[in-house]
Amino acid sequence: MTDQVWKRTIALMIIVMKIGASKKEVDHVCKEVEKLGFKPHLIHGEERNVIACIGHEKRKADLQDLNSLEGVEALVPISKPYKLASRESRKTATVIKIDGTEIGGVRLCIMAGPCSVESEKQLMATAEAVSAAGAHMLRGGAFKPRTSPYDFQGLEEAGLKLLAAARKKTGLPVITEIMGPEDVELVEKYADILQVGARNVQNFSLLKELGKSKKPVFLKRGLSTTIREWLLSAEYILTGGNPHVILCERGIRTFETSTRNTLDLSAIPVLREQTHLPIIVDPSHGTGQWQYVIPMALAAIAAGADGLMIEVHPKPEEALSDGGQSLTFKRFGELMAKVRTISAVVGRTV
Repeated sequence: MTDQVWKRTIALMIIVMKIGASKKEVDHVCKEVEKLGFKPHLIHGEERNVIACIGHEKRKADLQDLNSLEGVEALVPISKPYKLASRESRKTATVIKIDGTEIGGVRLCIMAGPCSVESEKQLMATAEAVSAAGAHMLRGGAFKPRTSPYDFQGLEEAGLKLLAAARKKTGLPVITEIMGPEDVELVEKYADILQVGARNVQNFSLLKELGKSKKPVFLKRGLSTTIREWLLSAEYILTGGNPHVILCERGIRTFETSTRNTLDLSAIPVLREQTHLPIIVDPSHGTGQWQYVIPMALAAIAAGADGLMIEVHPKPEEALSDGGQSLTFKRFGELMAKVRTISAVVGRTV
């Protein structure tokens, strides 16, 4: 579908509610929006609520009649193709809270752990080490999409159970990758955040299913995905009713071969201008070599990222996947010390 057709068929209007508008007034406006054939999405702001109305372009003029309803301050049209993800729909940054951990606030969120869950011993040692160093969340793959069918594919549900056990032991919320729509119910039982990998960024069946989930979704950028395409993928989740979407820049594929991918840190200020969603950077996948992880992690924070996703392994040389880009416990500790220093410079905390 071309941009022109998209703009003709899909319209979005933001109804800005007055400060102090009651729940009764908000509910009444939502019901009137539905009567006009639009789908209302309530967005809670720090000072006021807004209602995003999605429907057919031909009916957009009908929404103007809602301007006279009690509690309504203004109606504002949205021009971006990604409606709910745009800054036009929400001026303030989205902050996602999970068991006391914030993603998108002043405090940086550091997610760390192994690429793959390999064993109980490996995972527990890593979870305890990253927790002691100051990480806020535990990452680990139970399902591993690999380029070669002969590579380690993950422990699947057994790996999910180990992640849940590590969370119970350390208190760290868990983030893990989900492969397909049929796995959503299973992974939801164990994980706090559902990760969509680079290869699945345009798996629209999966994105639609995640739109029904109550769990936050961590959406990685695809290997050749433009920022516009990436935000439209986020829109699939948002329009499904799940407002908890986190974007992750993890590098894109270019002609350069010195690193595994080209980590596009310029995406951070672009996203800041375009969307209210939190932004995490993964310098492990972004570079593919542990030597470059720390400098690129620090650069990401300086550029305005809300946090980092870092691969850590007790013995990277023995890792079943991505050992070359994983930090040892000692190196992760060194990274955290430097993160604390640079975060203070850019007005953030850890």
